[in-house]
Amino acid sequence: MNTETLLRVEGLKKSFRSGASELVIFENLSFQVRRGEMVAIVGQSGSGKSTLLHLLSALDQPTSGELHCGSQRLNSLGANESASFRNRELGFVWQFHYLLPEFTAAENVAMPLMVRGSRWQEVEPEALRWLREVGLEARAHHRPGELSGGEQQRVALARALITQPKMLLADEPTGDLDAHTADAVFELISRLHREHGLTSLIATHNLAFARRCDRVLRLERGCVTEVAPGSLNAS
Repeated sequence: MNTETLLRVEGLKKSFRSGASELVIFENLSFQVRRGEMVAIVGQSGSGKSTLLHLLSALDQPTSGELHCGSQRLNSLGANESASFRNRELGFVWQFHYLLPEFTAAENVAMPLMVRGSRWQEVEPEALRWLREVGLEARAHHRPGELSGGEQQRVALARALITQPKMLLADEPTGDLDAHTADAVFELISRLHREHGLTSLIATHNLAFARRCDRVLRLERGCVTEVAPGSLNAS
């Protein structure tokens, strides 16, 4: 197993002001993720799973603590540096796909490269290749409204991976899908994780999916603990 640490979290705290009081989401979180691991983040609604992913993707800043991805200290990045980090180092899949309705599936997939300044003619072959990876090349010229929920999420996954990121972050990627479609999407994420050497962190309520990850981190009452995947109740 690769023992190189890609992600390092030390003493992480996130809190918000609520009137005169402080609302602490979590504090003193510390953990590491090795390159190539698939890690599930589980916990009840409101435990801070989405907040944690926002911090790890430099979409938000911690109240205190340290975040390191490779050689980069994430909480020292400015707004432009954070945007560049997300575009070049990260792929992000949300519970809702956030596809742009006026663009085709292929154009949506290509968007991260076009944001860098690439022209459509340059990136179209790569967009089609990634749609082929997720089994949707035949739907390349369909708009999101013409696709099923599972198809839309597969397009979102292709969009997240077209930049060949170091790390994939997924926030309840199957939470908006029926059980059969959710299982197919999770299997696709697992396959792409293996085949492309990704490091993946997946926030999920689905303990059956979490059991199939390499490691499981549980957020509970503002703290994080590691639990054995096999100890989770899959129901």
